[in-house]
Amino acid sequence: MPVGEISTNAMTVLEKRYLAKDENGDLTENVEGMFRRVADTIASADANYDNTADISKLSDEFYEMMTELRFLPNSPTLMNAGRTLGQLSACFVLPVEDSMEGIFDSVKNAALIHKSGGGTGFSFSRLRQSGSAVRSTGGVASGPISFMKVFNAATEAVKQGGTRRGANMGVLRIDHPDILDFINCKADNKEITNFNISVGITEAFMEAVENHSDYDLIDPKTKQAVGHLSAEKVFDMIVDHAWKNGEPGIIFLDRLNRDNVIPTMGEIESTNPCGEQPLLPYESCNLGSINLVKMLRKTLIGYEFDFGLLGETVEKAVHFLDNVIDVNNYPLEKIAETTRASRKIGLGIMGWADALLMLGIPYNSDEAVELAERVMGYIENTGHAASAKLAEQRGTFPLFTVSTMKDGVDMRNATVTTIAPTGTLSIIAGCSSGVEPVFAYAFIRNIMDGTEMIEVNPVLTEKLKELGLYNDRILRKIVKEGTIAHVEEIPEEVRRVFVCAHDIEPVDHIRMQAAFQRHTDNAVSKTVNFPKEATRSEVRDVYMLAYKEGCKGVTIYRDGSREEQVLNIGQVNHENGKTGAPSPWNSANLPGYGHIEPRPRPDVTRGFTEKVKIGCGSLYVTVNYDENGICEVFTSTGKAGGCPSQSEATARLVSVALRSGISINEVYDQLKGIRCPSTIRQQGMSCTSCPDAIAKVVMKVSRLIEDQPKEKAAPAVKPEKKLPAQAADVPSSASEIHACPECGSVVEHEGGCVICRNCGFSKCG
Repeated sequence: MPVGEISTNAMTVLEKRYLAKDENGDLTENVEGMFRRVADTIASADANYDNTADISKLSDEFYEMMTELRFLPNSPTLMNAGRTLGQLSACFVLPVEDSMEGIFDSVKNAALIHKSGGGTGFSFSRLRQSGSAVRSTGGVASGPISFMKVFNAATEAVKQGGTRRGANMGVLRIDHPDILDFINCKADNKEITNFNISVGITEAFMEAVENHSDYDLIDPKTKQAVGHLSAEKVFDMIVDHAWKNGEPGIIFLDRLNRDNVIPTMGEIESTNPCGEQPLLPYESCNLGSINLVKMLRKTLIGYEFDFGLLGETVEKAVHFLDNVIDVNNYPLEKIAETTRASRKIGLGIMGWADALLMLGIPYNSDEAVELAERVMGYIENTGHAASAKLAEQRGTFPLFTVSTMKDGVDMRNATVTTIAPTGTLSIIAGCSSGVEPVFAYAFIRNIMDGTEMIEVNPVLTEKLKELGLYNDRILRKIVKEGTIAHVEEIPEEVRRVFVCAHDIEPVDHIRMQAAFQRHTDNAVSKTVNFPKEATRSEVRDVYMLAYKEGCKGVTIYRDGSREEQVLNIGQVNHENGKTGAPSPWNSANLPGYGHIEPRPRPDVTRGFTEKVKIGCGSLYVTVNYDENGICEVFTSTGKAGGCPSQSEATARLVSVALRSGISINEVYDQLKGIRCPSTIRQQGMSCTSCPDAIAKVVMKVSRLIEDQPKEKAAPAVKPEKKLPAQAADVPSSASEIHACPECGSVVEHEGGCVICRNCGFSKCG
């Protein structure tokens, strides 16, 4: 394969995360070597079924398919096939039994999986509710949330050698008595940071929402009703929290189990960390994605899908993934047994948005939705035919005769299709991710020597060059916005087609997800991106539409909803490696600048002064603001003394930080709780030091000048248990991920996950 097909950014990701290295960290293989290693390993499985199989020929076919970037398997396969670890699965689901032994067995097993490079999904619905009796000890149960924190801490301790990080999905049924605490458990973004969470919703609950009625809470131990809640108010609480910081998501449990082809193995209770792969306990997901951009052929009048090439690629990809199941070195023997009993695979796609651009079809159009059904329907039918063909040669999956498929065509695999997030894979392939729209058409990429360059979507680059509009001035406009919607120099017809995630109405995200879901065995990983100004009712409408359209789950993210989130478009990295939001008064927004300058102090401000009792007297804190927010802080001390120089220095630095675009929450987190010895000697102190007092006054003023009043939490209904406080009622701490934790660059919320296109970091592993 010509190395030129791999972009500079893709090479950076490959060298950091995928290519083999020696004990000193030096590369021992190139890109071609990686693909050859993978192809040889996966092809070798054919010898298990035919001792005359031409393994070399098959390896060449797999190698060609990957090097042409038509198909890529999930990251663990690229990283580990043919190497000592040999663990090729992306994700697993583990049961959490209602006993101390069962819980900590799962903690141990999760640690082993994370060490091997996989992610884990759990349902905590079997655990008895907090406060319930524990007969064996005479004590009371601490409940699911407390044990989620144990799993979270164990995940934090496993570092996985820097290639993949542990990621978890936590699910709790809507009818669990602790559901209100679960919905609220990530209101503080510093809590349970290694989990995505989703509420497991039933059809009965959704019917109760529509009927404005109550629903029962069920004791997981006795299966008896122990209370009831207003379905509508609980649903609105889920919406409220999702609006605030994107969590929890929702999954429709009854729909997952409607499509459970082996109900004799148990009930599907959870998914992998991104929501798209429902699995039974101890199953693994073995995934791969077809690059739809490579499935297009150019004609005299434009591009069209080459369904012949697509069919050939699907057939080889199914063969490839079935072989993965055989050569995989599973982290637990129970997982090996369960996975090989059902032989589930998940073939999906990437590059959908780029393919639409090349076809001249807007993502948010009826034509795009219709084409999605046609393309995915073809992949579904061809994939199932390929699995049936393998069954003729190799036999059905072992549990076929007790599956829901037993009266139909023999199948090698219990499931064939899944649409997963393809964050790092799409970087390698040089295409858009999964079925997501383009997140931003241009962004700033940080080069290893500290310089920065503008990276533009390749399809847009080709179009701008064709129009003679590829120049620095226009690129800077696109970088600033991330979209071309307002770049008037670009023809209106081009702007109509080249829409990005925030140009698209949320309902159009759901329509596209539903179109793909109708032709997918498992589920579709998708994030519905909302603009910052979106309302709670719009989020609610999307959740209801997903329910009505037959989706199996929903993940949403409202831009800027996590207070510490840096702007995802047009930002740069600065000298200290942190990200900063561009400001209209500062040339540091542009590539090539490496510093931030605070905005000037306005001529006219408004403000508040508060007297605060400190350990050695009184401190007067003055906070001034203008239409852009807080711009300066002053302090003065009473006659009793204090530390005037230290307080003044703190106030000056706070002023500069806030005028430079640093988040108020970050300033608050840095100053709150600093303790001065003088406060220890006195009772009834409202602060612990002068910096702590400054932080509290700044936060109080910040809330007073917020544009929108905070909404009150929905009250509980019939049960005595109250709805917990909403996130807005307490100081919000830093979000779990705002900028990339590895390189400080932009992150994108897509496919139910978070991805950095600069270095390839993925929150979901």
